[in-house]
Amino acid sequence: MSLSASEKAAVVSLVGKVAPKANALGSEALTRLFLAFPQTKTYFAHFDLTPGSADLNTHGGKIMNALASAAKNLDNLAGNLSSLSDLHAYNLRVDPGNFALLAHVIQVVLASQFPKDFTPDVQAAWDKFLAIVAAILTSKYR
Repeated sequence: MSLSASEKAAVVSLVGKVAPKANALGSEALTRLFLAFPQTKTYFAHFDLTPGSADLNTHGGKIMNALASAAKNLDNLAGNLSSLSDLHAYNLRVDPGNFALLAHVIQVVLASQFPKDFTPDVQAAWDKFLAIVAAILTSKYR
């Protein structure tokens, strides 16, 4: 699975708006993830899971910045995400299903924060982009 030129453009179109708000957007995504799918909290027992906490802002920012970096390297996503794939598969042992859940809440956050920019075409492109990212992050589980 790969992104078409128009899908790549749609993903990149939003990255410039996401980057300056990475911590807040990521924190909101994690908050939504933990509220909607409480089983995902098990990997974050050492975090303050209060909405807006420093832990959620920091880790949420890491997630969103990693996605922004990936979006800037769409022609080499696997190479760009290789170290994160290793980390999540071998060290953290995150349930692979959680990546799809996070992808969903990230799209909800983007839609709520950028309603004029998150058009159906942009949403479809981000959905495909996040599915590819999730596939890469779980590829080393096999």
